[in-house]
Amino acid sequence: MRHLPVRMARWSARHAGRAIAGWFAFVVLCLVAGIALGTNEATTEDFWVGEAGRAEATATEGGLERSPTERIMIRARSGELDMAAAGAAAQDVTERMRDLPEVESVAAPVRSKDGEVLLVSVVLNGPELEGKKNVVPLLEQTAAVGADHPHLVVEETGSPAISKGVNDQRDEDLALSERISLPVTVITLLIVFGSVIMAGVPLLLALSSIAAAIGLSMVASHVMPDAGVGTNLILLIGLAVGVDYTLFYLKREREERARADGRLGPEALVELAAATAGRAIVISGLAVIVSTATLYLATDVIFSSLATGTILVVAVAVASSLTVLPALLVVIGRRADRLAPRRAARRARRGKPARSGKPETGRVFGALLRPARTRPALTLCLSVLVMLGLTVPALGLKLIDPGKDTFSRDIPAMRVYDRLTESFPELFVTHEVVTRSTPERAAQVKRALEDLGRRAQADPLFARAPKEAEGTQDAQDAQDAQDAQDAQDGKGATSPENPTNPRNPALSEPTVRTSADGRISVLELSVPHPAPSAEAIESLTRLRQDHIPATVGRLSGVETAVSGDVARGRDYVSHESDKLPLVLGFLLLMTFLMTAWAFRSVVLGAIGVVLNLLSAGASLGLLVLVFQGTWAEGLLAFDSLGAIASRVPLFLVVILFGLSMDYQVFVVSRIQEARQNGMSAREAVLEGINRSAKVVTSAAIVMVTVFGAFVALHLTEMKQMGFCLAVAVLLDAVVIRLMVLPSVLLLLGERAWWPARRPGRTVRTQEPAAGSPAEVG
Repeated sequence: MRHLPVRMARWSARHAGRAIAGWFAFVVLCLVAGIALGTNEATTEDFWVGEAGRAEATATEGGLERSPTERIMIRARSGELDMAAAGAAAQDVTERMRDLPEVESVAAPVRSKDGEVLLVSVVLNGPELEGKKNVVPLLEQTAAVGADHPHLVVEETGSPAISKGVNDQRDEDLALSERISLPVTVITLLIVFGSVIMAGVPLLLALSSIAAAIGLSMVASHVMPDAGVGTNLILLIGLAVGVDYTLFYLKREREERARADGRLGPEALVELAAATAGRAIVISGLAVIVSTATLYLATDVIFSSLATGTILVVAVAVASSLTVLPALLVVIGRRADRLAPRRAARRARRGKPARSGKPETGRVFGALLRPARTRPALTLCLSVLVMLGLTVPALGLKLIDPGKDTFSRDIPAMRVYDRLTESFPELFVTHEVVTRSTPERAAQVKRALEDLGRRAQADPLFARAPKEAEGTQDAQDAQDAQDAQDAQDGKGATSPENPTNPRNPALSEPTVRTSADGRISVLELSVPHPAPSAEAIESLTRLRQDHIPATVGRLSGVETAVSGDVARGRDYVSHESDKLPLVLGFLLLMTFLMTAWAFRSVVLGAIGVVLNLLSAGASLGLLVLVFQGTWAEGLLAFDSLGAIASRVPLFLVVILFGLSMDYQVFVVSRIQEARQNGMSAREAVLEGINRSAKVVTSAAIVMVTVFGAFVALHLTEMKQMGFCLAVAVLLDAVVIRLMVLPSVLLLLGERAWWPARRPGRTVRTQEPAAGSPAEVG
């Protein structure tokens, strides 16, 4: 692999036109293939986890799965609700919804306890996850009813409407993050290169890599379903690593150009850059890919989708740096050579000295490096203590699976949801008790479940639902007539004789639904508390540990499992906690092996693991400190969940280890190169840090900008992710790479490279001719 980047750069340099055309043809091919195949989206079954997943699988087997449901609220625009007018509006809603092919059934209107709201529930056809696709016609009809009844407020909410609102908001947020990160990235690159053309190259390659990765991810979804988050991550990671890899390569090529002072052609300069920066990019990309691949061990469709997106965009970004980038640099280099005499003459007329190939660290970097250079032991102790201090809050980490109760209230459906749960608190949470037995025991199981329902109704943690509203007889008559027609048409009525399709299970007394073959039964219980609340969690615990064992749990040979809003979240968090040791163990092992293999040093492998743990621990500590409390809510515009979204820590640790390896590889590669050129251990460390400090920090600024833009988003989970990634990259680039790493290497000296032997001095006997292999040791 050592010579692969050089061979690829040599071919690209000699065939620049074909390399550039081939790359953009590859990008177009990826997009065309992806669009042609489409995205294979994850189904409801792909999200099943733990006991809740088993319960939903059993219910689906019996045809008793949860259906997507919308709630239409009718209330007075001012004053008391006129039940006659509300009933007419309810009938209008019912008739309009029944005419839609997306609708399975419409329930009879239900009045709130205070009599101020009339509620119509609509069950959609199809699986639960497809509700957000089918809800648009329902929203349009709800708006039309509202326009026809101007004295009433007619509004709609429900999981489908909320999911659609979240997706729309996410799309707007991503556009906002691009508007923030792209200009800052361009400005940073302009400062680094001082050239519009050179600044445009990293951005062009990053965007083309993102486009290709999106197309490939659509193809890959037919092997591993897409959970709907892969594209978001491709945009997030793709811009960061795409710009970084190109930036490292470009800076090295410009450094070699300045050193050669016109004695080498563009092809030779590209080979020199490929032999050093190219190899580092390959190792760095492999490190990110290997680290991210550990997410597959979590056996979770969301993490698998995240891993696939990250792996694809990193692999494509590495490929672009090794193929099309050398070709672009040759084209740009030839143009620069033609303009060089003219520029030199202008500089001479202005009295400016010729540019030197020696990198200038600058005052800021010099000040940051001074403590490690002059007092490495003290710098190491103080830096590690600071990082450990920042890690301490992570010990109080609390995890939560964010549900709809945690979404932004800027989403209209969420504001309606708040009004809905205020008038009908029993709609906050539903527990679903699912049993499986033999058909001959169906009656016995039903009695036990009914007993369970009565026990739950007597428990103050559970809700007693309201009855159907009075004063809406017309709507009720229409409902009964439609039920009779549905029965004749074979669609399934809502009568007791056909319990698999209840009129409105969430708004009736607890009833038992049984499959047609009598093997599977479902009991739904309402809880008047939001899913993340302690009361809702306690109700699930009491149901699983007390009520079920005292009723249906007494029946031998009957399988029982609980699903629902709370059970899904709790079981998901438990599943992730169980997988964390496995993922973290493999992550540490892979990090050690990758670093030890890259630099042939066991000591450097161990150092890499420890430094990555420090960086990840400190960033997680800051995440807990900022987002688990309430003091920063106004500052960062979020509502604290009192916990961290359950997917964030595991994902961040994995990604942070990969991104930290970026800087580890690039910095240590420069140190290794200096050491191979005959410098002492101390000289090599200082030389390597000096030569890499500016470019690493510039790359970090790009990453911090990209990740930091996510703090401006609405979704708390995305805010947490962006904040933690931005903080981690900043800490890693400044504290770890400019203070901790040089201090450790200065203190260890040659021992840091054990068991590798000290190489002999490698001297360039002559500058390589254009097109010749670049030898750097």
